[in-house]
Amino acid sequence: MPRIENDIKLDFKDVLLRPKRSTLKSRSEVDLMRSFTFRNSKGSYRGIPIIAANMDTVGTFEMAVTLHQFSLFTAVHKHYCIDDWKEFAAGHPECLEVKRNSWLALATLLTGASEGDFEKLGAILAAVPQIQYICVDVANGYSEHFVHFVKDVRQKFPSHTIMAGNVVTGEMVEELILAGADIIKVGIGPGSVCTTRKKTGVGYPQLSAVIECADAAHGLGGHIISDGGCTCPGDVSKAFGAGADFVMLGGMLAGHMESGGEIIEKNGKKYKLFYGMSSDMAMKKHAGGVAEYRASEGKTVEVAYKGPVEDTVKDVLGGVRSTCTYVGAAKLKELSRRTTFIRVSQQLNTVFGNDT
Repeated sequence: MPRIENDIKLDFKDVLLRPKRSTLKSRSEVDLMRSFTFRNSKGSYRGIPIIAANMDTVGTFEMAVTLHQFSLFTAVHKHYCIDDWKEFAAGHPECLEVKRNSWLALATLLTGASEGDFEKLGAILAAVPQIQYICVDVANGYSEHFVHFVKDVRQKFPSHTIMAGNVVTGEMVEELILAGADIIKVGIGPGSVCTTRKKTGVGYPQLSAVIECADAAHGLGGHIISDGGCTCPGDVSKAFGAGADFVMLGGMLAGHMESGGEIIEKNGKKYKLFYGMSSDMAMKKHAGGVAEYRASEGKTVEVAYKGPVEDTVKDVLGGVRSTCTYVGAAKLKELSRRTTFIRVSQQLNTVFGNDT
């Protein structure tokens, strides 16, 4: 028999953070750096825990170089070849230092974690041993095959830090951590170019998913990434406030100079294409098209060209610092402990629109 959970699940748009007494005098006093030691790899991390998503049009080597300057991560998309990685490692060794890593993203996109992906992963790590982080990424992290794949990756690479997903519930977070993952990627359907919820009816409001999954992961000494659903710096702060250890951004980092793809000019304006990794465009580009037995679960949009990503990064970091001053958190580490969410029916005054 079908079941209905009657307790309401919430998204970022459904809440605001309640301000609290603060002793901070300036945003400049806020420390956004975090330090983690990971459960299974025993590896350590220090940086600002915001990650560029492993998408063709976001997770590029160019993005990694720029974000490294801000101590941010890049989940590099899986479609670079071994020679590309060798060239990147030789030209930018600082981006692969142990404390400031780029991610090696093994993204298998709905079809599951394949033997070919595993072989390519091993070949790249053999060629570029400086890489310390592996991202095992599928759209549906609930399959038994995926759990076994994570176990195989852990067995093959015992000292590498493994991120795995995507899932949205506590029991699956626990299973993946026990299978060998260190960090669980949380989010099904919240992305700006994801149509999974429309095509399948499956999903989970992101704020509630983060709260539930963070509780499960932290109980086992694991960590989570909130992946998707952020539309503005305030949403990034809400994800951290809900307990996310890392926040992954796709759409907010699309359309920049460092993003993948060519600049398109229309009527004197510049754009860049941004598409989901399960979209028609992505599958035509990388898999020869959409298989007959499946449907596209992503869309393609033209994003206004924004120039260098540096200004967007500064805007996001500035917003998170400001959040911390409003709730009295001197460090990003303290934000979740200082967070009280209030449910709202409206967040913004829309007299002049809600674009800014």
